[in-house]
Amino acid sequence: MSETAADYIPITRRTLHDEVLERVRDMIIEGRLVPGQRINEGQVGAQLGVSRTPLREAIKTLASEGLVEILPAKGAIVRKFTARDLADILEVIKSLEQLGGRIACAQASDATIEAINELHRDMLALYATRDRLDYFKLNQAIHSAIVAASGNMVLAEMHTTLQSRIKRLRFVGNEGPEKWAGAVAEHEDMMAALLKRDGDALAAAIGRHMDTTLVRVREVL
Repeated sequence: MSETAADYIPITRRTLHDEVLERVRDMIIEGRLVPGQRINEGQVGAQLGVSRTPLREAIKTLASEGLVEILPAKGAIVRKFTARDLADILEVIKSLEQLGGRIACAQASDATIEAINELHRDMLALYATRDRLDYFKLNQAIHSAIVAASGNMVLAEMHTTLQSRIKRLRFVGNEGPEKWAGAVAEHEDMMAALLKRDGDALAAAIGRHMDTTLVRVREVL
């Protein structure tokens, strides 16, 4: 890891676990902790300005999300994914989002749909300023919000679990202006269908988005 402690701001907020968890997750998503790398608790803890105890708790959560593996005699390792892993996970995520989207179009309140549209507008603003990490987080929040709008908590829980596992791959899959612009256009199609409450059109847009996501991300594996 080439970063210095000066690259990070020590964490002092009350919700220490959430803060440490988000920061380590971001390090994985942005590639500062690379697939296959052992997480050096002393080094990462020093960078974040925290002791090993909250860091270990964060690592346990990341292991439950599937971003980290805890191996005997090796400790915590950033998980590697194969092309098959990616295809299998995206196939299931696509089905979950298509189902969630259809239900949301039929049952979600106008206020819920407008709230998702507001997230979409905020995401476009971040795209305009090329704020890539915050754009990505909001992008993922929109996918989650569409599924959550179905009101089916089992569906939402399954979606959250799988989505967490491939955040790094989806983040790098949009590197480059053409890929990023393509992903934004696909989100525009999704939002247009949701605002019309057209479940079939939303499911089709989600399907296209996931299929092209697989193509984009496979190129970086």
